[in-house]
Amino acid sequence: MTTTPPRTLPASWYTSGPLYQLEKRAVFLKAWYLLGPIVKFPPGSTTAYEFAGVHLTVSRPSSSTASTLEIRTSPDGQALRHHTTPTGLVFTTISPLAPPFSEYFPGLEDTLATVDFTARPHRRSLQYPGRFNWKTMVDGYQECLHCAYTHPAFSLRYPPTSYAVLNHHNWCRHLADPAQTTDGLFLYFFPNCTLNVYGGGMTSFRVCPSAEPGETRMEFDYYHVAEGKEFEEYFAFVRQVAMEDFELCETAQENLERGIYAEGVLNPMKENGVAYYQQRVLELVLEQHQQDRAERNQHSTTTTSTTETCTAMRQVPKASRSDPSPERGRTGSEYRIGEIVSAAA
Repeated sequence: MTTTPPRTLPASWYTSGPLYQLEKRAVFLKAWYLLGPIVKFPPGSTTAYEFAGVHLTVSRPSSSTASTLEIRTSPDGQALRHHTTPTGLVFTTISPLAPPFSEYFPGLEDTLATVDFTARPHRRSLQYPGRFNWKTMVDGYQECLHCAYTHPAFSLRYPPTSYAVLNHHNWCRHLADPAQTTDGLFLYFFPNCTLNVYGGGMTSFRVCPSAEPGETRMEFDYYHVAEGKEFEEYFAFVRQVAMEDFELCETAQENLERGIYAEGVLNPMKENGVAYYQQRVLELVLEQHQQDRAERNQHSTTTTSTTETCTAMRQVPKASRSDPSPERGRTGSEYRIGEIVSAAA
């Protein structure tokens, strides 16, 4: 029996501003985000973050424990649900729409239980802009077909021929060698956070989207058991890998925007991690689109329930009326949202 291989999301999903607004409601406002281990937040500290336009601060009062960590939106100060795992990782929501942590990441804490994330002090953080869509970076992280030629130094330590990705609900575990599950810990947290523990150190990055579909902000945190020369050697190695990915992503985004690439087929074995996360994006965006359409239809039914309202509607230009298949005009960067969703089916 022939199995149809999974297909990628179309290029329009990497270049559309209206599509990002749909992603924001469908994906980002309903997600949990890795902030880092509790050691990143020493007593008396306040750290700022931003996810999908939501600004928040993480505060830890002097002489506090992890249980007294406070995470609030900025500037209104709304308290946000957050969770610190028994092994010291801090996750947060950015809106009340996110489900409970255990529902969003089922089974994750069993995997996290193998590592004490408080054992490596926070050494350095970096952030800088990237000229690519957030999904362009996640595409690259979720497979290692490119590793042999893009990451030669990394491939010497972790041969891509044995690389595998195990998909779970909203998180994935990467295995450099499925036969040696204790050799490093590489994790992806849907939609845009990662955590890599290997070589005596630990690195996490967040690829933060913006309203401009071809622009993101990369944020990196580095932890290591040692400081000085040993840390700097580790830092140089992981930065080399990161910059190799960065350059690849900027080139890929240019090709998407120029129309060189539109849509393709994924290798079901070697790109199963890409297929999984893209399918999650597709499912959630379609669900949100249908919800938005139902709400508009309900609003239309309510507002047309009287003769007076119907009369008023007849005076409104046809293009602005509610419709079971709502459209956006093609002026400027506007797209038909229904068209974009249909293109991904």
